[in-house]
Amino acid sequence: MIQERWSSSRWRSVAGIFASAVLLCAYARGGYAWPLGFVALAPWLATLERERPMLRTLANAALMSVAFVAAVFYWFGAAIGAYIGANASTATLVLLACAPLLQPQFLAYAAVRQWAGRRHGPVVRALAAASAWVACEWLVPKLLGDTLAHGLYPSALLRQAADLGGAAGLTFALLLVNEAALAAIQRRRDGLRAIARPLALATMIVACLAGYGLIRREALQAPPADAPTLRVAMIQASITDYERLRKEIGAYAVVRKVLDTHYALSWSALRDHGADALLWSETVYPTSYGHPRSADGEALDAEIRGFVDAAGVPLVFGTYDRDGQGEYNAAAFLEPGKGLLGMYRKTHPFPLTEYVPPWLDGPRLRRWLPWTGGWQRGDGARVLPLRSADGREVNVVPLICLDDVHSDLAIDGARLGAQAIIGMSNDSWFTAYPAGARLHLAVAAFRSIETRLPQVRVTSNGLSAIIDDTGEVLAKTSMGDQAVLTAFVAARDPAPTLMVRWGDWVGRAGAALLLALAALALWRAARRRASAAPRTEPTIEAAVLTPAWRALGGALRLCAGAGLLWLGFDMLTRIGLQVQSLAQLRLFAAAVVAPAVAAWAIERAFAARVRVEDGSLVLERRRQRIELPVASIAALRPWWIALPRSGVDLRLAAGPLWTRSLAVTRPQALLRRLAASGAPIRWEGRAAAARAAWAEARADARRRRLDHPLAKFALFPLLLALVAFRLHQVIAFGGTFGEYYSYGLGAYLAGLLIWWASWAIGLMLFSAVLRVATEALVAAAVALRPAHAAGVRDALEWLARAAFYLGVPAWLAWRLLSMG
Repeated sequence: MIQERWSSSRWRSVAGIFASAVLLCAYARGGYAWPLGFVALAPWLATLERERPMLRTLANAALMSVAFVAAVFYWFGAAIGAYIGANASTATLVLLACAPLLQPQFLAYAAVRQWAGRRHGPVVRALAAASAWVACEWLVPKLLGDTLAHGLYPSALLRQAADLGGAAGLTFALLLVNEAALAAIQRRRDGLRAIARPLALATMIVACLAGYGLIRREALQAPPADAPTLRVAMIQASITDYERLRKEIGAYAVVRKVLDTHYALSWSALRDHGADALLWSETVYPTSYGHPRSADGEALDAEIRGFVDAAGVPLVFGTYDRDGQGEYNAAAFLEPGKGLLGMYRKTHPFPLTEYVPPWLDGPRLRRWLPWTGGWQRGDGARVLPLRSADGREVNVVPLICLDDVHSDLAIDGARLGAQAIIGMSNDSWFTAYPAGARLHLAVAAFRSIETRLPQVRVTSNGLSAIIDDTGEVLAKTSMGDQAVLTAFVAARDPAPTLMVRWGDWVGRAGAALLLALAALALWRAARRRASAAPRTEPTIEAAVLTPAWRALGGALRLCAGAGLLWLGFDMLTRIGLQVQSLAQLRLFAAAVVAPAVAAWAIERAFAARVRVEDGSLVLERRRQRIELPVASIAALRPWWIALPRSGVDLRLAAGPLWTRSLAVTRPQALLRRLAASGAPIRWEGRAAAARAAWAEARADARRRRLDHPLAKFALFPLLLALVAFRLHQVIAFGGTFGEYYSYGLGAYLAGLLIWWASWAIGLMLFSAVLRVATEALVAAAVALRPAHAAGVRDALEWLARAAFYLGVPAWLAWRLLSMG
């Protein structure tokens, strides 16, 4: 009967995941299927309602991520396979295997939803889960920049709210409506009144989005004030697969063919369309402009300059740039009679196919993946002018291919005074997979909604498009067509949107909400522990770990420590002990925070209360009770290596070690409990009693509030960072809120986050130094004066706390006074 029930539960889960995958497949295809986004996740969410262990919930979410990739990105594996020369089936299988890594928001959503559901009601649970989704997508950017809300693009009204919270804000709303839909379905048998509240909530969310979109569209469609206007011609030559052409006709002939085709289409644009500026696609000139490698290259550079001079209009084209650091995918701006005006270097090259991080690159990787690229990353947004021969001028921010799936560059361009977006892309690998080209166009259109900047977007072989400030595609080419597309671009400065002022704030707000809920949970737990009546039966907190889980937890702790030391060494040797970019924060989160949190999660997953009862060692977990007769235990063997923390192995009277180990901070207390039952249990191993006493003394010396990681490495660094950050604001921007007034709330908060992280990392390293010094001195005291070791430890621990909590602020005050 139990087996049948389990089997039925599993089949319901599979059915719910399959139903959501089918709905998401239809939703992602666009058209009139976009309303499915409001209910597509409901079948999967129904499978999460059943109370289950966290590991099984994560397994369910991982399966949903695989189903999502199979339903929505079924084309991506084959497209990547064709690009790198791999078999389509093999590439697709690899893609599906990597789905939980490529779409981790499902795991974050499911885990937080279950965690919050145990502590709060359905409303807070839905808010927390949706926050986890958007926070995960903010912390772990996707390869294609996709998010659930991109399927709402066909709705001209609902997508307008993206200027408030971006695509992430619409995703947040979609998730809440899905939760409300599930609640209504679950209450359908309780009558109309029971389902009225969730349905009313869902209706209100959709109505607010639609109402805002209606008002916003009407405001944007008002007759614009007169402004200089340029006619920009996009040249789509539909020449693809340069590598194949190089093998067939040679490298020079390929460049010759590409340029001649673009020259011919450009003259047509000038003659037939009266173009004021020309726009060619990404990497249309497949060599470094301005840095020729040969005499032929120098002649081709001069030929392009001659064409621009003869045409009398500016030209923007995709090429390569080069400096001492390497080569870049770039956009060159040429003006007639002046030559090169400037270069924009692509900021977000595609991982592996275009760019390899230095820490991953090497001869071995190149042997394994010969198709990996060698381009470098650019240094951010740049605004350059397009000027006509009669003096009309429009400031534009160029985005190359993957640049337009990230909102930061378009927002930075708007802050720098851009009046339009120029998109350039080589979407040739989508030739056989138009779904990819459609997704790329929809994602790019959201950049125009978020900034209210019109966009002209040229691709090598489709889909080139004209996008207005509402995200509407006014005109576009077809895949594979050779075409000229002409757009009018006006030099108008739109009012800054909330996204331009605050940046991509929804993911950060979601992360902040989760931190607040976690802090609330810790505070409530502390209150419960403080107010709980003393137990008549003393218990010991422990974690019951198998060898594999202990090894994994220990490895994660080592990874976190090694990551912190490496990051600190890298920062100290290169730029001083400072964080200077959000990329370093993401590295810190991935290399230090994530392993530490994962190790903590393992210990929490296997946490147990240990006590001796009726001649048995009882280990009680949340859904499991283990009883081990005390008479069957012969000895306790303390761990030599205290990873993931100190603990003991149990030697059984029959001879072998017990198959599980106990991670405990007070091993002597455990021995005392066992000995009190009358069993002759001893320590086992060289210096076992001393090692156990060492662990117990360190646990006794710990002070819960002062030594808590949140207090030491989150709250205390924040207080110091606020002081230093205010001084920086006054010096650099003339006032406490100078950066906010100049660049918006997003830039202001990002700066504060960087300062906070700098102090947190520095204090972690300082704490590690204090810990090493304390343990070394205690070891010397144990060797010389064992009887005084406890007193020495207590004194040293308080000295370390004083150096940490008093010494660091005193040092900061001295630095500030010395500056004055």
